[in-house]
Amino acid sequence: MAQISSNSMPKVLVLILSYNGRELLEDSVSTYLANDYPNFEVVVIDNGSVDGTKEYVEENFPEAKLIRLEKNRGYSGGFNFGLEYAFGREKADYVLITNNDVKVDNKIVSALVATASKDPKIGFVTGKAYYHEKPDTLQSVGKHEDPIRWNGEHIGLREVDRGQYDEEAERFFIDDIFMLVSRQVYEEVGGYDTTFFFQSEEYDWEARGKAAGYKIMYTPHAKLWHKESMTIGKQSAFKAYYDARNPLLVVLKHKEPAFFRKYFWYEFGKTIKGFLVSIKQRQFDVAVKKISGLFAALRWGIQQRKFSRKHFIA
Repeated sequence: MAQISSNSMPKVLVLILSYNGRELLEDSVSTYLANDYPNFEVVVIDNGSVDGTKEYVEENFPEAKLIRLEKNRGYSGGFNFGLEYAFGREKADYVLITNNDVKVDNKIVSALVATASKDPKIGFVTGKAYYHEKPDTLQSVGKHEDPIRWNGEHIGLREVDRGQYDEEAERFFIDDIFMLVSRQVYEEVGGYDTTFFFQSEEYDWEARGKAAGYKIMYTPHAKLWHKESMTIGKQSAFKAYYDARNPLLVVLKHKEPAFFRKYFWYEFGKTIKGFLVSIKQRQFDVAVKKISGLFAALRWGIQQRKFSRKHFIA
């Protein structure tokens, strides 16, 4: 069989964002570098780290590129820096957005590109995300649509993989633990909205892509193992604030007042319950941030003139 020239294959840049995550990079960088795709590069975005990330990557992974921000711009700002580098300077056809706390299959890039290349209106592609500590148990293969929250639960969450999601399929939304993004969708709708800083930024990006006519796809042939919430922890005041604030911002941006009204009261009730649980567990900083995140979303809506009387009164 004739060898396929790398020049005939779409160019892919794998973007790994890392903030003080030097100890996580050995698995993520090494397994991405081992991929069998003929035309890709791995780029580590050092998002203002002070743990020696830059020196570690340069010394241990000379095959990878490193681009550095001197100040942490958050998840969305850090990745936007990488997207501009990839699609602007490097003229990539696709970018693979990925976490630093992962190990990947050596065919992950090939599988994602094979699906994305089938249709120019495919804007985002993901695959199977497993739990690192339970390597046959799924964390996500996409997300359901939810009638109240819009962005629903993970499909396949905590299910042992028995082949039940082995068909390629369109998804309503996906998580960006890893996702391939096309140049076309980036050029038409832009990258992440830095209003979000952290959490729900992919939800907003995908909503903008869908509004522009792009599809979100899932392929079972792309596989990754995720060390879940290693950078910021499963629960923290920081995470609690953005978990409360940001999904509400997406609904304000993209949905009609009647949908917002239903969602807001659902989220308000959930936030109050979370507040009381945090108080009981003596996590007072988490409790306060849950409430302040919700009201921060309302402040944003007022500042951006997103509210009308219909948002609260039918």
